Amino acid sequence: MFDELQRIIEKGESLGADYIDARYDELLPRTIIKENGRITQLKTMNRTGVGFNVYYNGASAYAFSADISNPKALEQAALDALGIAKATSNKVIVKSEIDPRSPVKISLEPKIRDPAWLAEPERKLDLINRMESTAKDHGKDINSLLLMYGELSGKKIFTNSDGTEIKWSPYISDLRCIVVSKTPEGDLVRASDGCGGSYGLEYYKRDGSTPEDLGRNAALWAKEQLKAKSAPPGEFRALCENTLVGVLAHESFGHLTEADFIVTKGSPIHDKVGEKLGSDLVTIIDEGVSEFNGKSTPLYLPYDDEGVKTTRTVLMEDGILKNFLTSRSTSKLLNTEYSGNARAINFAFPPIPRMKNTYFTPGDMTEEEALEQLGTGIYAIRTSGGQVEGSGDFLFKAVRGYWVENGEKKYPLKDVSLTGNILDLLTKIEGATKDFELSSGYFGGCGKGGQFPLPVGDGGPKLVFEKVRFGGESK
Repeated sequence: MFDELQRIIEKGESLGADYIDARYDELLPRTIIKENGRITQLKTMNRTGVGFNVYYNGASAYAFSADISNPKALEQAALDALGIAKATSNKVIVKSEIDPRSPVKISLEPKIRDPAWLAEPERKLDLINRMESTAKDHGKDINSLLLMYGELSGKKIFTNSDGTEIKWSPYISDLRCIVVSKTPEGDLVRASDGCGGSYGLEYYKRDGSTPEDLGRNAALWAKEQLKAKSAPPGEFRALCENTLVGVLAHESFGHLTEADFIVTKGSPIHDKVGEKLGSDLVTIIDEGVSEFNGKSTPLYLPYDDEGVKTTRTVLMEDGILKNFLTSRSTSKLLNTEYSGNARAINFAFPPIPRMKNTYFTPGDMTEEEALEQLGTGIYAIRTSGGQVEGSGDFLFKAVRGYWVENGEKKYPLKDVSLTGNILDLLTKIEGATKDFELSSGYFGGCGKGGQFPLPVGDGGPKLVFEKVRFGGESK
């Protein structure tokens, strides 16, 4: 494959291309879904093809082909991209260029004890069935039960006109349980638990990650929600749990640092590097492969989709904005180091600046000390989605929560919605716990530029906020 792709690249260069790269993806998503005792989805897909990214006189264009057995089809895709770049080169407003780099030649194989993609489907069905059985044993007034298992495996090959040749294998697995219970009044309440990342099936034997743990947690949390009170509206002191903090890091803040928004001045922080934007406790990191605070990043991403080795990028340090997340062309425009953040969901899409594993760094408090510092307010846990604007405005709905008085959890809450602007919220952080959680998965992921879902990782500690605006019913 490398030889054929290099032949096409050399032909493109002979026709005037300034730079060409070729990306071969062979991705195999597998999904098992069981709803209310019945398997509703059991499928494996194949997303295989080659995409060509071509630069000519300050313009770039992208084209692809899924006909990988046909060299002429692949060559035509590259020539199509070159033709588009030539046709638009005198019309582009912002010139896109790529500096040459020293070639890299590397092949990486995953080190997984129990690869999910090699396991029989019966083993994965067993995980789902055990989760289902445990949820039924611990739930109350269950209205519906949704069990999900997903995995992604395959290989990626990258080569370019620099002479780089990279081959590596992405992998991810995910196990989730969603329980919906019904109150005596007929209202539905929902709770969920799940875990995943770049792990094999051995991960689901770990304490806290077994099917029994996930099924039990989802059922008991749904049961607790049956008696929960609606969250009061207004501004309150708040404690946000690790996964909700991760969503704040990614959705609310991380997107503001993506370099395509920076070069077009579409981000409110495009000109604020070096400025103090958060409290002294705020340090936010984005990285591909490493271990931090005793935990490895949950998404394995050694190279991005432009053949750049992923780095540890400090986005904010002690509240000061430090860096942005770049592709090769935006890095040149901004005159910054490569961060390895050019990513695409598959061969049919061009790489654009996207996040990898994004998180707040931990502090030194225990959960008990964080609750004590919170005093009276709302403890918000996890999230079931929300909305984010390019200005940093957000609206998130927490899965559940607690009303806290004098550092003690008094009663569970439902309908816990958080709203505000992340740049304001970052100044309100008063404390961070030392417990540190990172998560990723097959389900969900990040969406941008029509590309969804892209696997990402996020997380952090629990954070204490001086003030957060909540929506809900009157207390």
